[in-house]
Amino acid sequence: MNVTLPFLLFLLVTPAFAQPKPDLTTPYERSGGLQTATYPEIIDYYRRLDRQFEQAKLIEVGQTDVGKPLHLFLLAADQSFTARPNRVTLLINNGIHPGEPEGIDACMMLARDLLQANKLPKNVLLAIVPVFNVDGCLNRGVSRVNQNGPETYGFRGNARNLNLNRDFIKADAENTKAFQTMFQQLKPQVFIDNHTSDGADYQHVVTYFATQKDKLHPALSGYMTQTFQPALDKALAAGGFPTAPYVNNPKDKPESGLLGYNDSPRYSTGYAALFNCFGFTLETHMWKDYPARVKGSYAFDEAVLRLCERDAPTILANKQRADAAVTGQTTFALNYRLDRSRVDSVTFLGYEAAYKPSEVSGLQRLYYDRARPFTKRIPYLNHFVPDLQLTAPRGYVIPQGWREVIALLKRNGVRMQAFARDTLLPVSAYYLDEYKTAPRPYEGHYLHTGVKVRTETQRLPFYKGDYLILTNQPANRYLIETLEPQAQDSFFAWNFFDSILDQKEYFSDYIFEDTAAELLRNDPALRQKLADKRASDKVFAESANAQLEFIYKQTPYFEKTYNRYPVYRLEGGR
Repeated sequence: MNVTLPFLLFLLVTPAFAQPKPDLTTPYERSGGLQTATYPEIIDYYRRLDRQFEQAKLIEVGQTDVGKPLHLFLLAADQSFTARPNRVTLLINNGIHPGEPEGIDACMMLARDLLQANKLPKNVLLAIVPVFNVDGCLNRGVSRVNQNGPETYGFRGNARNLNLNRDFIKADAENTKAFQTMFQQLKPQVFIDNHTSDGADYQHVVTYFATQKDKLHPALSGYMTQTFQPALDKALAAGGFPTAPYVNNPKDKPESGLLGYNDSPRYSTGYAALFNCFGFTLETHMWKDYPARVKGSYAFDEAVLRLCERDAPTILANKQRADAAVTGQTTFALNYRLDRSRVDSVTFLGYEAAYKPSEVSGLQRLYYDRARPFTKRIPYLNHFVPDLQLTAPRGYVIPQGWREVIALLKRNGVRMQAFARDTLLPVSAYYLDEYKTAPRPYEGHYLHTGVKVRTETQRLPFYKGDYLILTNQPANRYLIETLEPQAQDSFFAWNFFDSILDQKEYFSDYIFEDTAAELLRNDPALRQKLADKRASDKVFAESANAQLEFIYKQTPYFEKTYNRYPVYRLEGGR
């Protein structure tokens, strides 16, 4: 090729780096704040950040129910993308409900801005889940009729129509299994789950609830409520986003009082708390315009990041103290309820609520009058007390046949060891004397509640490959909340052990009549128990089959495994 001198000189003097910079404008920004990014746009955007910046890395952490991978985006000033004990890990989750997409768009911009300005904190690993419910993100539409934008967005349910923010104990979804594996590898100290609210109208763009403080170790709860949250609220107010607690109230008017949120372990922040990670569920207000909600999400996530940077040594020390304390803890509280005798107050920016005739029904309907804003101190009830306290055993024994439960325990970082040989052990065995089962399914399960147990000491055979789980480990709270059947979100509550509730052997009355008669002749104590039962229960006294069954259950013929909970407590000192 013939090259002219002027062109050759141009090539020589033109800098090699004078290439057009990649366009890192997000789809949200290009739409003027009207649209949220689609799933392909989200992942493509993070890939471009990964390619351009050495401080960023996009990885796949598992699969989802829709068949697409679950991604994690990591930002580290020193380009070290693994969790370290001398660095805070902040985990931000987006799109658990993809119809509430503010966090998706806000985190895309936040990640870009931090990278471009070279303002990543050196003592924080920032981990962002671009979109958790990939399935729902792909199912795009306009399903949230009460929400003010964006134009289209994802759906709350995943590919199995599961609400993933109820899945953190049962882990039915592949999404959740991948999340749990990722969480246990990261071991974050602080967690954010980005959402949009439903419910009442008010002035606040940003509301949120923190991990329920009364469930946390005192080192965590004291720091979170007395230091971190006041600084967070102050920073957000200075940025134009005065905060309020998540508007959870039993009446139409928020000024009647707000209730704290009991985030049990089925929820993301409740799950995180089991591992001494305190967290926040951000709820931007559904009826504010979409750009305001995205800006509020950005401000919230950035403020939390900066506080993690500021207080990293304290956050790390508190987590270490809590882990050590839980490892040696012997008494645990379960099933928290609101203490209505303790009332605080918060400043709330609301609108006057009133009623007028409905154009649809002709009856009275609620409305909020934006022409009548108010600022008031309103009641806030946010103290919870346990319904149950129990002493942890020295360990648990679980037979290997309960593979789903064992897989969950392993995935969640529980240390366990398999028996090397068949073993005979004295254990405490629970029998499930009472429980109620919901009449309708909830997230694919018929939940058990109101569980009452009795305990028998038994000497039982366990076999090579069964598991011993000692309770001298940081995962103790997870163990207690899942393995004790009385717990609100235990594996028993979520139906993992329902096969033990079926009786497998029965009697034929015409044959057992003679056996029962002989038993009564030879056992005066049994004869007296039967007489007492007849005297106290008329219906029982008039039922021949009920009396035969009563005797049958007192005999060695009745199966010992019926209603016997198949996770056994190994008692004694640690």
